[in-house]
Amino acid sequence: MIDKIVLASSNKGKLKEFGDIFKTWNVELISQQLLNVSDADETGLTFVENAILKARHACQVTGLPSLADDSGLEVDALKGAPGIYSSRYSGNGDTANNEKLLAEMQGVPADQRSARFRCLLVFMRHANDPTPLICQGTLEGSILDAATGEGGFGYDPIFQIYPKLVNGQQLSSAQLTPEQKHAISHRGKAVADFVSQIESYLS
Repeated sequence: MIDKIVLASSNKGKLKEFGDIFKTWNVELISQQLLNVSDADETGLTFVENAILKARHACQVTGLPSLADDSGLEVDALKGAPGIYSSRYSGNGDTANNEKLLAEMQGVPADQRSARFRCLLVFMRHANDPTPLICQGTLEGSILDAATGEGGFGYDPIFQIYPKLVNGQQLSSAQLTPEQKHAISHRGKAVADFVSQIESYLS
């Protein structure tokens, strides 16, 4: 019976979110930071490859089951970029990432600005787990011409969600309340998929 799982991330928000989920099964979720696990080298070419690398690395170092995620933004006009490089697209943080993406999209017509947020979750019982649990979620939308909204993080201010959500308004992801965002977000969907499948892996 699994009673401890390491989260292959140092993100406190993720630790709380997933920790609340595992309380249902009396499973303790521990941040890799507390176990002196370094960040894995993200050498994969896809979200799922990087999530598996992170989960396997945490398993190898700690000997515990692990949970990892990898997520990012795919823009069709940019052939899927920034994709797995979303968080380090500019090399200078969220604001610079948004500015670089808007510059890349300058002059692209509205009907060719489609994009999506994608999240992959991977749970591994041990480093050599032949059948890791892989869950994913996607949020479709498009890239705005300028940043809009004060909430969220990352590319939220320049990502217009689809379809229309509130009172017929087209909103950026940064204009959503946390509750609205979680209900439709790529991570929210991946977590829902994860919750529906994880119980069988814990026995």
